[in-house]
Amino acid sequence: MLVTVVLLLVSLLMITKGADWFVESAVSISEKSGIPKIIIGATIVSFATTAPEFTVSAMAAYLDHVEMTVGNAVGSAICNIGLVLGAIILIKAIPVELHGFTRKGGFMLTSALLLIAVAYDGVVSSFDGILLLLVFVGFMYYNFRLQRAVFDGNEELREKVPLSQLRKDIALFIVGALLVVVGSRILVDAGITIAEWLGIPEMIIALTLVALGTSLPELITAVSSTLKGHQDISIGNILGANTMDIALILGASSQIRPLTILSQSLNYDFPFMLLIMVLLVIFGITGRKLERWEGGVILGVYLAYIIGLFTLF
Repeated sequence: MLVTVVLLLVSLLMITKGADWFVESAVSISEKSGIPKIIIGATIVSFATTAPEFTVSAMAAYLDHVEMTVGNAVGSAICNIGLVLGAIILIKAIPVELHGFTRKGGFMLTSALLLIAVAYDGVVSSFDGILLLLVFVGFMYYNFRLQRAVFDGNEELREKVPLSQLRKDIALFIVGALLVVVGSRILVDAGITIAEWLGIPEMIIALTLVALGTSLPELITAVSSTLKGHQDISIGNILGANTMDIALILGASSQIRPLTILSQSLNYDFPFMLLIMVLLVIFGITGRKLERWEGGVILGVYLAYIIGLFTLF
């Protein structure tokens, strides 16, 4: 127990320091290269912060713990919006860049609706996973085209800073990302050990503790970027991370083995996931700003979901 607690504390320190370097280097790369921060957040940062979810879900599928695979991916998507973004908005209202927000939100909703459709028969097959992966490919292609559009006709942006001057930022980005990913993995392992001692079912562990643990990079990154005044990285990161949680992680995991979907997921987890995503998109496009009270509503829905999870299941 003592070793487990020490590992928890060490992992939190790794995640906190790693996220600080992570955000600072991402912002620096964005400013020096001329790439908008929302693109950086939706692609590079999202890839790094979803690495724990991908690792845990893929390993769980390989070990034939498909409940953990599905619960971690879906639970992380719910946690990213409900807890992470809800808490961030509650602390500080976030302006929304409507064009990028609606399209990234559209990819997120498309991945969620497609998951619900293909899982209706109780299994996500290899073919179903390919359909999900196509959504992810479309999302990445959109971001690539968006970046090209930013640079088209602005060749000076390409030559704004030579690559040699970005080496320190890139090194800090990689080290920060590694600290966040490794720290999260240690935290998850320690958390699962404690949860198993308490006799909590695997699906509940995956939807709550594991999802929270693997969402810590998003949480720490969102808090760090918001406190530093870079909320657009928070929004881009969450929208990108959720698309990857559903389309990439479940799509790739289903290639390892078919993913069995429990009735709990179909009747409870998936509807809550869709509800909280729809709320975020509606709040974002109606006022061009995510207000603090809207963050409170999103956080309240997440807490209601967690309470219902332990009460009903």
